[in-house]
Amino acid sequence: MKKIRVILVDDHALVRLGLMTLINDQPDMTIVGEAGTGAEAMRLVERLKPEVALMDIRLPGEGGLEATRQISERFPQTRVIMLTSFADEELVVQAIRAGAAGYLLKEVGNDEVLNAIRSAAAGKAVLDASTTARLFQRVLKSERQADKDAFRDLSVRELDVLREVAQGKTNGEIAALLHLSEKTVRNHVSAILDKLHFSNRIELATYATQHHLDERYRRE
Repeated sequence: MKKIRVILVDDHALVRLGLMTLINDQPDMTIVGEAGTGAEAMRLVERLKPEVALMDIRLPGEGGLEATRQISERFPQTRVIMLTSFADEELVVQAIRAGAAGYLLKEVGNDEVLNAIRSAAAGKAVLDASTTARLFQRVLKSERQADKDAFRDLSVRELDVLREVAQGKTNGEIAALLHLSEKTVRNHVSAILDKLHFSNRIELATYATQHHLDERYRRE
């Protein structure tokens, strides 16, 4: 059986020792090198070409993120898993942008670490459950803010009109529903088109749907 070759990158020798004992006990993987800095990690990867690097995010010198970025660019065959004590979704995003294949908290169980190594070696992305939940919440928050910003230039009345336009109502139907004249509705539609930089009602309806205008009304 061909073993997954792993390097450990952490400035704490005891952490490396614990991981080495765990990993070397597995029949399908082996530790081929250790490093305490990002620069040392780069030299190891260049020389050994391991399948996986377990990398602490906080390292002396340039740090784990920069080492990950360089490894991902120069040696893409080596998959980097960030192993850290920091439960910070911003660091997760930075790690992913740097090219990391995974992000695990040091508090996760042994099985999660081993499964992450196997998954990374197989070309899969890896996030532990708690990190995934935080990242999911960040994405949701970002999407909600984007939806809110999508209509920031519209008045309350224009939002009312846009909501009805998105539901396919005519100017006459909107006028009757909102107790406005058709001319006023036409003026509102023209203003909405101008503010959102669209040319027709179909584009308005699509935009309102994409940014969940109706859901916003239900929440409010």
